[in-house]
Amino acid sequence: MKLYISLLLHFSNESILLERKYLRGLFMAVWLHALILCCSVLSCMEASAPPPVLQRNKYNNSFRLTRSTRTRVQQLLSKYKEQQLGNKDFEDRSRQLSDLPSLSTDYSRWLNLTDLDRLHAAFRDMQAYWSKLEWKRKQLEKEENQQMGVQAARTTLPQRIKHIQLDLRDLMNQVSTQLSHMRRSGTIPTSVPPRSPSEPDSSSQTVWDSRVEGYVILRDLDLYLTKLARDFLLLASGTRS
Repeated sequence: MKLYISLLLHFSNESILLERKYLRGLFMAVWLHALILCCSVLSCMEASAPPPVLQRNKYNNSFRLTRSTRTRVQQLLSKYKEQQLGNKDFEDRSRQLSDLPSLSTDYSRWLNLTDLDRLHAAFRDMQAYWSKLEWKRKQLEKEENQQMGVQAARTTLPQRIKHIQLDLRDLMNQVSTQLSHMRRSGTIPTSVPPRSPSEPDSSSQTVWDSRVEGYVILRDLDLYLTKLARDFLLLASGTRS
């Protein structure tokens, strides 16, 4: 009888231990499954829509780059007027280029633009200025190659224009990244036709007209970057919720 009770207790303890091991294994499996599921959800959320703080920081970085680029444009404009026009204080507000982005702004319309339209317009306008700078830079390089050794002091202008182009390219890349986030979050982009500034017919231009045209490009880019900086500040302020 004692042997029977001893065997019964032994098998009972073994059963309890097996049951505990089973429950422990089941709990671990459920826990791991839940952990994997949470990680997947968080990964999808990060990929589709960055947190407001991260988004705001990106816009603030773009604002700072825009401001520093504008400072370089102002410095180049002063140097350009001195070297190409012979007067660092030269001003001519009557000269305009029809294929540059318009600088006139309806405040109410500007304020009510969607973030998507604002970013699309910024990307398109920066492309226009980048293309104009590219044309002017190549024109200056061609002129200086023809005058090699005569006016060596002027050879810094194309390089300085190139540096500004690199800044604009960085800004375009940042805007493109923001647009990609919007597309992944399900926002449908508004169709914005690409702006393709045409190269002027240099055969009908005087040397002076060509030089003034470079001044107009830099002058308007300076003003445009002021507007672009306000765009980034407005975009950043909209991500505080």
